Amino acid sequence: MKAQDTLLLFVAGLLIWIFGTWYYGVRGAAILETTSTRYWSAFVLSPILSAAMCIAILRWRHIPPAQWASAMLLLAIPGMVGEAVVLSHFGTFMPRLHAASGGRYGAFLFATYAAVLGIAELVTLRA
Repeated sequence: MKAQDTLLLFVAGLLIWIFGTWYYGVRGAAILETTSTRYWSAFVLSPILSAAMCIAILRWRHIPPAQWASAMLLLAIPGMVGEAVVLSHFGTFMPRLHAASGGRYGAFLFATYAAVLGIAELVTLRA
């Protein structure tokens, strides 16, 4: 992977995290504090859409499958670090959400990062 790709993936991950955090800060109540059906539908859909977006970024940059695990980590790490800060200060960063929604939000994050990184690891192992 080129140095340019390393920087671009890290910055892309940071921008995706900023947008995602902003989106859940604004629209989170409609997803996390809603009916069970809406919550679980979003819970399933979020990792799928996130994985599709990340795979599209790796394909756009022509990252070889043997390097997908490390490339996906570059996309994920800014968000993982950022979300640790958000979750530890949930009321400050997500004032429109009830504190009890922090667990649901954390579950969304865990499922999404697990799916994205798991897919990348499988692709890398099969390369």
